[in-house]
Amino acid sequence: MEKVLVTGGAGFIGSHLVDELVRRGYGVKALDIFEEQVHQGKRPDYLNKSCEYIKGDVRNAKDLKKALDGVNAVYHLAAQVGVGQSMYQIEKYVSHNTLGTAILMEYIISNRTKLKIRKIVVASSMSIYGEGAYSCSKCGPAEPIERDAKDLKKKIWEYSCPKCSGILKPAATGEEKSLRSNSIYAISKKDQEEIVLNLAKAYKLPAVALRFFNVYGPRQSLSNPYTGVCAIFQSRIKNNNPVLVYEDGLQTRDFVSVKDIADANILAMNSDNADYQYFNVGTGKPTSVLDIAKTLSRLYGKEPNVAIKNEYRIGDIRHCFADISKIQRIGFKPSVNFNDGMAEMVEWGKKTKSVDRVNEADKLLAKMKLKI
Repeated sequence: MEKVLVTGGAGFIGSHLVDELVRRGYGVKALDIFEEQVHQGKRPDYLNKSCEYIKGDVRNAKDLKKALDGVNAVYHLAAQVGVGQSMYQIEKYVSHNTLGTAILMEYIISNRTKLKIRKIVVASSMSIYGEGAYSCSKCGPAEPIERDAKDLKKKIWEYSCPKCSGILKPAATGEEKSLRSNSIYAISKKDQEEIVLNLAKAYKLPAVALRFFNVYGPRQSLSNPYTGVCAIFQSRIKNNNPVLVYEDGLQTRDFVSVKDIADANILAMNSDNADYQYFNVGTGKPTSVLDIAKTLSRLYGKEPNVAIKNEYRIGDIRHCFADISKIQRIGFKPSVNFNDGMAEMVEWGKKTKSVDRVNEADKLLAKMKLKI
């Protein structure tokens, strides 16, 4: 029986991956720091009884020694998550994400003859692209870098073509698009991907980077105001507060079920054709943030109560959805229907305690002058 390690294995994505690995007959260990902001000081009740959990830090050599002992493969998912928070808790994000990955890889490389690890899969992020791909009906493909502050102050949210001034239309973002990370979180995720793939090639240790798009599903912390938009919106709805939507709500993202993410991780680990490469993991379908707010309200049996902020948060992008043709070539196919996935998430959310800290986080962004 192959034994694998999942760093961040008690978290939202990691726990679903652990469950799927156990279901498929793997021996599984999980190394997790049990972040207070995510777990509120207690071990979650969904932890898989067939997994060995180690409370520890990827930056600690003793914890790594215990976690990596006897494993044949590593899924590196451990990371601090949150675009807005990363812009003022800079050291924390760079330390956990960038430095943590460097320490993990140095330990694996230094002990590679003893460890005999056959492969590493690292969790990257769509955030490393910055803005997604765009196209002008007259001038063709375009790659805008960032929106003009003057336009943002005038509440002009969409990009204009630099050649003809027409409105750019979002297009599917492929893996070869330029990387223009525009937050510390995004930069640290790019670091994680590049550290792993660079060292993997140098030491001929197969590795794969998966660029997750907007992941949703059960177990995403409803009390963490820096997590995914689906969880943040649920927290507001459950606490009978208006859903705060930045800009005009028509910005789009690619929402992918955590179950599909777990499948993509296992596929990447077991496909030789994936080695030393990076792949988008999404659905290929854009959905507006406003539609998410309305869908969740409906599933909770409530009339939508949406507060359109008409404000821009530094580090936010306008549109980004995945071109998934590359990962489809190695066998990936999203299997969870959007409506079914959202309904499952809400059924879990109805039974889960939620402390709404969104106003607190929003005020802090304003205090740090991270809004326009």
